[in-house]
Amino acid sequence: MHRQLLSSTEDMLHFFSAALERIGSGVILFDEQNTILYLNRAMETISGWPREEMLGRNLGQLAPPSMRERYDTRLYPGASNRVQELALAPHDIQLVRKDGSHCWISVTLSHVSSGGRDIHMALISDVTARRQAQERERLLSLGFDETQSAVLITDAQAHVVYPNKGFRRLFGFLDSELLGRYVPTLLAPDDHSGEQMAAYMTRLMSGQSIRADERLYRKDGQPLWCSVTINPIFDDYGKLVNMVVVLTDITRTKVHEVLQHRMLDAMVREVPTAEIMQMMCEEVEKIAPQVTCSVLRVEDGRLRTLAAPSLPEAYSKLVDGTPVGPHSGSCGTAAHCGETVVARDIASDPNWEGVSHLALQYGLAACWSTPIKSSDGRVLGTFAFYYRQPMEPDSFHRRLVEVIVHLCALALEREEARNRIRRLAFYDDLTGLPNRSLLHARADQAISAAGHTHQSLAVLFIDLDRFKQVNDSFGHPGGDELLRVVARRLQEQTGPMDIVGRLSGDEFVVVLNGCDAQGADEHSERLLRALGEPLQLGEMEIRPSASIGISVFPHDGTSMETLLHRADMAMYQAKHSGRNLARFYSCEMDQSAQERLALENALREALALGQLQLHYQPQIDLHDGRLHSVEALARWHHPRLGNVPPVRFIPLAEETGLIGDLGQWALHEACHQLADWREDGLEVPSVSVNLSPTNFHSPALAEMISRILHEHGLSASDLILEITEDVLLDADPVTLQTLRKVHALGVRLSMDDFGTGYSSLSYLRQLPISELKLDRSFVNGIERDSVASALTQAIAHIGQSLHLKVVAEGVESSEQLRLLGEQGYHIAQGFHFTPALPAPALAQWVREHLPAMVEG
Repeated sequence: MHRQLLSSTEDMLHFFSAALERIGSGVILFDEQNTILYLNRAMETISGWPREEMLGRNLGQLAPPSMRERYDTRLYPGASNRVQELALAPHDIQLVRKDGSHCWISVTLSHVSSGGRDIHMALISDVTARRQAQERERLLSLGFDETQSAVLITDAQAHVVYPNKGFRRLFGFLDSELLGRYVPTLLAPDDHSGEQMAAYMTRLMSGQSIRADERLYRKDGQPLWCSVTINPIFDDYGKLVNMVVVLTDITRTKVHEVLQHRMLDAMVREVPTAEIMQMMCEEVEKIAPQVTCSVLRVEDGRLRTLAAPSLPEAYSKLVDGTPVGPHSGSCGTAAHCGETVVARDIASDPNWEGVSHLALQYGLAACWSTPIKSSDGRVLGTFAFYYRQPMEPDSFHRRLVEVIVHLCALALEREEARNRIRRLAFYDDLTGLPNRSLLHARADQAISAAGHTHQSLAVLFIDLDRFKQVNDSFGHPGGDELLRVVARRLQEQTGPMDIVGRLSGDEFVVVLNGCDAQGADEHSERLLRALGEPLQLGEMEIRPSASIGISVFPHDGTSMETLLHRADMAMYQAKHSGRNLARFYSCEMDQSAQERLALENALREALALGQLQLHYQPQIDLHDGRLHSVEALARWHHPRLGNVPPVRFIPLAEETGLIGDLGQWALHEACHQLADWREDGLEVPSVSVNLSPTNFHSPALAEMISRILHEHGLSASDLILEITEDVLLDADPVTLQTLRKVHALGVRLSMDDFGTGYSSLSYLRQLPISELKLDRSFVNGIERDSVASALTQAIAHIGQSLHLKVVAEGVESSEQLRLLGEQGYHIAQGFHFTPALPAPALAQWVREHLPAMVEG
């Protein structure tokens, strides 16, 4: 039976094969078990499989894995026959070719019976090309509709034919509101230019695309900057039939570009910051007409209006000067907390409690304020949007503010930097007063104005007295505080038309406008009294003083340079007259200044050529009358000037910086002389040399002293260094280190002029001092002045308590000597014994007079 049936099937296949080979479609015959019985040549081409390899195989060989049940490669018959299932609703399916590639086929299924057996025939067409075209169309449609860009297809006259979803989303229109609308009037009703559109159409007709940035409008009237691209579409005959319009929202970058360009251009042109902010607000209000802008600066904890072109002027005046703090409106609160503050409804917002009426009365219903911050986080100001109805800022406004606040910060930081640079260039950083450059510029203007109006003008050159001593006593912080106080007192004593400046160090200048000599005299007296008011520095109260030199325009000069120079000379005259004085310039001062310069040059020459000498004054031990030491004192006999007293050239050496060289010379000369005396058999226990604080600023001083002593065969105990309280109170740490190094050599230290400075007794305990020298001013009058006697006795007790030898200098009578001896002084020197003598005369005095004193 089976063989008969098979024979009948083979007969059928043979019968149909000739016809099936001529069909253009692929044909597959298969049985109820989905076993392939036959496939024609067209099917071989479609599948890539030779028929001899496919006959007897299951149809699953051609199906993709997704169509196979479980993991079997067969397509089962019966209830699970997928082939029958697929044939119920003919559609395109995928076929796997022999090489593994896929193609799309359309299948039509039919069946015939042969000997009671069902034979199925599948007619197959290759539809891969159609499916690919459909997929391309699907993807193009998907891309057209789902792109973020807004796309319109128009007819040749720019009327909307089709909008994509991106357009509806960006501009807010419905399809019914778009179709047939003329695009220019739809998107730019106010800005549309017929001439521009005509030019665009001319270019499109010639086949050119249009690319431009345009300001367009949403349905709700909100402006948008868009990058617009228009491509023309032509039919086969070259006729314009459609246009494709692509619009990309570039509002953020365009607003940034427009505002940045305008603001940076204004900054480059040095436009004032207030004008830049005004321009920026006006531009923003064009872009966002629903808002009213304001820019406020934060100064000294208060809001100051920089720009608010559209706010009511009365409201801006109310805001100006408002303290920064919580619950002080949107701007005051934003500046206080450094965060954005949105008041959706000013009437009910807690940050506006108590001040809401200020805004509401001018129709301002909502306010959004953003702090403008510097790069280091400081709040420089605020930028605010006001609204006429309660509302919150939308996304467009938020994008605007992101751009604006950055540009505002840039402008304000630039202004701050310019002001800082200007201040560094023209103002003294310590006192805030105009520096030399600005002082001269303002004074020149004042002098020019005085010349035109034939008025007088006074220049006061002010130099603090003993400023270095204050600086050394209290350190640089104390000195700086004194300078700030002086600057403030000078400003308090001058009027708004006067000029106060700091030249350098402790030198100040006051220019009094419309002031003659009498007025300058009265004004300088007031200045001296004000400057002399007590001042607390640390734990001590001091009374500053100053010396003032005055010159008057036009009598003493017609330029600031001349007036300042002559006031400077007058100030030196005030110094030499006793300090805390004011002196007017006189012609004689020019001669004095020239003499001073000549004396300085002569002193330099004297040091270089060895024209100075040392005279020596003996110091006598009051207990046994023996020689304690000799003090070396500089003397100068100039070939032309004659004898120049120390009181004249020592201060000059200090002022000109020659005092260091003078001290070094004195060390060499004194040690050399002591060695010569000893070689001659003269018993001189030691030599005492005065050194300036400048010498102790050199860390190499101890090494130099050691070398000098060694050079002359002397020991450290042969040398006494006399130092002043200025050395002991020097704030320079090198000074104290140098003192200790010198003391470590074995050199004795004696404090000269004790009691005349700002010294503290704690210094005497801490520093390596061997002797105290009572200043001669205390000795003078001791025999008849009980106060002087009490002071000398107190100093003697200090020395005794600290186990220091006390030396009295300036002793001129036997009565003074007796009283000092009774008070406990160990050593004395002065004219009572002998004035300072040249080295040969001192040797003779020691040999002739000292034995009698010892015996007596």
